[in-house]
Amino acid sequence: MTTPDPDILDAIIVGGGPAGLSAALLLARCCKRIVVIDAGKPRNAAAHRLHGFLTRDGTPPDELLRLAREEIAGYGVEVISDAVARCRPGPGHGGPPFPTIFTVETEKGRVFTGRKLLLATGMCDRLPELPGVRECYGNSVHHCPYCDGYEHCGKRLIAFSEEPADAVGLGIALRGWSDQVTVLTHGHVIDDEQRERLRCAGVHAREERVVRLLHDDGRLTAIELESIGPLEADVLFFNAGQDPTSDLAGSLGCTLDENAAVETGDKQQAPTPGLFLAGDVDGDVQFIIVAAAEGATAAVAMNRELQDENLARAAATRGGKP
Repeated sequence: MTTPDPDILDAIIVGGGPAGLSAALLLARCCKRIVVIDAGKPRNAAAHRLHGFLTRDGTPPDELLRLAREEIAGYGVEVISDAVARCRPGPGHGGPPFPTIFTVETEKGRVFTGRKLLLATGMCDRLPELPGVRECYGNSVHHCPYCDGYEHCGKRLIAFSEEPADAVGLGIALRGWSDQVTVLTHGHVIDDEQRERLRCAGVHAREERVVRLLHDDGRLTAIELESIGPLEADVLFFNAGQDPTSDLAGSLGCTLDENAAVETGDKQQAPTPGLFLAGDVDGDVQFIIVAAAEGATAAVAMNRELQDENLARAAATRGGKP
């Protein structure tokens, strides 16, 4: 059972990554009328391969998206290539004829109205402001060892962060992939407790400021440190923080935590009624396979809300109530 008003969609999905497309697939299979709006700026655009996704390990990210779009197109789902300029609760939000309703306007001027809204807009990583990082990013500079550590087992690994605690934690984690790990803090001091943790883990540390990354066409060869010169290295993993790709959640009344994520409740529900979040933006483990699962979880919850609302409307109509 879909929304009786043809001008009102059952759901609008903002974000066409694994979370949004997974939700679209499930909602389409529930016979719901939906649209997906995607700005075309995936977080993993620099990655050559994605990892940790069962049956798709090693697949190029754009190939996964192509396959997913083909699948949902078979159910008649349209993916709009556009960015969302604003979202707002529509007229009647919280009352008849629908308990929740949202109006979404894109930068190209298209307007959509839907009863439920899923934000799957993701996060974007802050790259260290160091010469050479952008040239190496996605090749020999990475932010997630779970995604890219295996391909660099046994190599000379660098853990970089300007927050000593983050650098130390990352360096110790990288010991699972190599016994040649060095922590760099870019001029920030490591305290005695952190230094002891590194010693016990067999991880080296340098506190000198980083001058630049030395590389051969994106393949890291060394890190030039202030006052001591090059430190040979093969791969750099970093922790420099992240930001939401979109501020739509905040504009709809959601509060971001200290990690710039929005805490969701049961079944990916946001504090705003009718609003759901899935993928990296909700602050859970940030893997593609988890994002896809969260999209499916959100879709089930959205479908159940729609069903319950439709049944209530039908009952009210039969009873002659407004």
